[in-house]
Amino acid sequence: MATSQAVGENTRARTPPADGHGERHGDRVAARLVAEVAAGGLDLPLPGGGATWSRWERLRDLAGEDLSLARLAEGHTDALAILAELGGPTAEPGDVWGVWAAHPPGATLTAREAGGGWRLYGAKPFCSGADLCTHALVSADVADGQRGLFAVDAAGATTLPGTWAAAGMEASATLTVRFDGAPAEPVGGPGDYLRRPGFHHGGAGVAACWYGGALSVARPLADRAARRGADPHLLSAFGAVDRDLYVAESVLRRAAREIDDHPRDGDRAALLAARVRAVVAGACATALHRTEEALGAGPLAGDPVYARATADLAVYLRQYHADRDLAGLGALAAHHREGDGDDR
Repeated sequence: MATSQAVGENTRARTPPADGHGERHGDRVAARLVAEVAAGGLDLPLPGGGATWSRWERLRDLAGEDLSLARLAEGHTDALAILAELGGPTAEPGDVWGVWAAHPPGATLTAREAGGGWRLYGAKPFCSGADLCTHALVSADVADGQRGLFAVDAAGATTLPGTWAAAGMEASATLTVRFDGAPAEPVGGPGDYLRRPGFHHGGAGVAACWYGGALSVARPLADRAARRGADPHLLSAFGAVDRDLYVAESVLRRAAREIDDHPRDGDRAALLAARVRAVVAGACATALHRTEEALGAGPLAGDPVYARATADLAVYLRQYHADRDLAGLGALAAHHREGDGDDR
């Protein structure tokens, strides 16, 4: 599909608002996610199983509809992929899973053995679906500075209101949660979560969500560009956006094929994911910048879908860490060249 064509087209339930103004956007997203899980709409092919692009297409399309919905769907489907790769509890029909694995400075969550099992203590920030997920895979510090991954019943987490200030991605229910001795089941051994090839497959899958969000952001610009007599400056802006989004989809498709061809090659997966995220993040940044410049303030003030899409994408893209991630890509690419014996 041409990018310009693509641009042109059991849970802890929230309490519905009682203010008489109808459902909040977050409630609609939550209801949609639960419905998708119940209907099997998120039973996606596993990464590396021969249909990785089909998996990413679904995430892309959900992101084109709503990035908060895609963020929650990506977390749920990533959790199922991790459980398939590392083992652990069986996800039951209707369960909504999240992956809560952020480790920003200053926040510490520890896992301690007690009574023949494990328990979690401390705070975990950036937990998407904090008041929606029934279960989560949570990373925590264990002995000797290592990190382990644990499956938890989300009922054992206390959400901390007011820990998400951004307007963007508000409907993803991303909050800090606290654990005070919640039971936890180890999933894999210490360090396995980061060492597995699927960690990088999942990181590339996030880029598919960014891409879908950028398609939504660019849609009003595409509509304007298609009008008779469109301003040449607006056409130039759309040309730049279309070019970069076309490259982004091409790279995602190629990456999906490579993952299916080499599903257990962790080194290849690390380099591939770093390249994919760099290319797609750059394309999405172009879509945000050129679209806002070309359209001006009008759609931001008058089109709630466009305004939400731009705010959501700007926040979601911050999972890409710009120069820091580019430095990581440079190191991986240089190591790969050395391994090939290329001394140029």
